[in-house]
Amino acid sequence: QVQLVESGGGLVQPGGSLRLSCAASERTFSSYAMGWFRQAPGKEREFVAAISRSGGNIYYANSGKGRFTISRDNVKNTVYLQMNSLKPEDTAVYYCAARLATYSASHVEYRYWGQGTQVTVSS
Repeated sequence: QVQLVESGGGLVQPGGSLRLSCAASERTFSSYAMGWFRQAPGKEREFVAAISRSGGNIYYANSGKGRFTISRDNVKNTVYLQMNSLKPEDTAVYYCAARLATYSASHVEYRYWGQGTQVTVSS
């Protein structure tokens, strides 16, 4: 069973940047497609980005296209989310998730989840 630990969240001003990291405990990390999701207070969890097992296929929600970049390092067992030009509406708890299959934008298809990291965009 893979364990996921996110880090890198914090408070940032509008227009700023953050880089989230998600470290996986599983040595077979490259067997898992990875996704980033977020959940704001009072809202449903929403898809942000996903990356295939090899990193060759990437998928973004429209909200992050052109601003967010997902990547992974299968040697370090880590997936990243680089977030630029942050907006107040990006404020949420960000979660990484893993699934033993192809990547997906649906949170119900991910079995393993991290505890989340808070991102707050405010002046």
